[in-house]
Amino acid sequence: MSDALTHFPPTFAAARQRLDAFVPRAAAAYARSRNFDFGPGNHDNVSILSPYVKARMLDEVAIIRAVLSQHDESSAEKYIAEVFWRTYWKGWMELRPSAWLQYTSDLNRLRDDIQTQSGLRGRWDEACHGQTGIAPFDAWARELVQTGYLHNHARMWFASIWIFTLELPWQLGADFFLRHLLDGDAAVNTLSWRWVAGIQTKGKTYLATAENIAKYTDGRFRDVKGLAQHAVPREGPGDIPAGALPPSDPFPLPGRYGILLHGDDLDVDRLLLRAEDPVAFAYAEATPGHSPWQMAPHVAAFREAAARDGVPEDAEMETLATAQAIADWAAAHDLEQVVAPYAPTGPMRQMLDAYRAIDGSVPLSLYRRALDTAAWPLATKGFFPFKENIPDLIGQFVRR
Repeated sequence: MSDALTHFPPTFAAARQRLDAFVPRAAAAYARSRNFDFGPGNHDNVSILSPYVKARMLDEVAIIRAVLSQHDESSAEKYIAEVFWRTYWKGWMELRPSAWLQYTSDLNRLRDDIQTQSGLRGRWDEACHGQTGIAPFDAWARELVQTGYLHNHARMWFASIWIFTLELPWQLGADFFLRHLLDGDAAVNTLSWRWVAGIQTKGKTYLATAENIAKYTDGRFRDVKGLAQHAVPREGPGDIPAGALPPSDPFPLPGRYGILLHGDDLDVDRLLLRAEDPVAFAYAEATPGHSPWQMAPHVAAFREAAARDGVPEDAEMETLATAQAIADWAAAHDLEQVVAPYAPTGPMRQMLDAYRAIDGSVPLSLYRRALDTAAWPLATKGFFPFKENIPDLIGQFVRR
């Protein structure tokens, strides 16, 4: 088992145990220490739930309900807001899927640049292998590769140094994260890197400073030299207007249907509440679609193992790596319908769209969570206008 899967056991029981262990610290203790990065294996000051949340082994409702069982909303406001940042980013991208398409187009262009520009390739290699000579940056690069995780503050410092000190394209940094993060998410990762670069919020960048790093690494990295003194916003596409949220499909009528899980949502129990007698289970593996380069093995291994942990013990589960493989699976089981959790903008949605385009493919129903349907359309502007809706969302979905 890799270091990543040792740090993050790919089971639903491990996810719940980690949530239960964190909840007592989700109020004042979290607010006081959340910005500190104490180093690999020492992140208990934050929840360390993100790989499980990415795969919907835990969702926002379950997390906030657990937190509010021991704290009031005011005391836990910092943590609750952090949970809803993910909801906001997911909604923002879902209303503007062209942001993902632009990013992947940029990556394909940069792949060619890497192959033809030796200077760029050399600087990119040094950054990815933690060989830049910038001690905290190199340490974070190694931690990410080994554990599949970085503290959120370290991610911001890392991205800032990548963009403004090393002067590497932000898209290559976002790709480096997606290739290694267990919680790598098309929306959250892409938009966070855009924010540091000054593209997401025009003119708003994040500058890593030696003083801030020394303070919030508890003195582990002192007197860091050579960091950029200014963070000039990078060029990017113009403002993207918000579109409409695609509809959520209804559950199928009684008949022969199979359940198709994927890395954006592995919560089979939620589907089984409505689709009680599936003929077959499968897991769609879209991890390679996150990058034009090879993904770290632990990313796919975590998600597939978690999928197998979630299905009933006596059920067989097939892993399907292409749209055609999904079609072949549906035909082999004589299915009348495929039921899957909703797949938001990203590689999995692209695979499922390709499946639907296959002639004669069995109808596919993508079932979206009620909180997502209510919250995502609210991500029309910045986070703080969105944040005003959090009390209503908690009242509607958490306290009911």
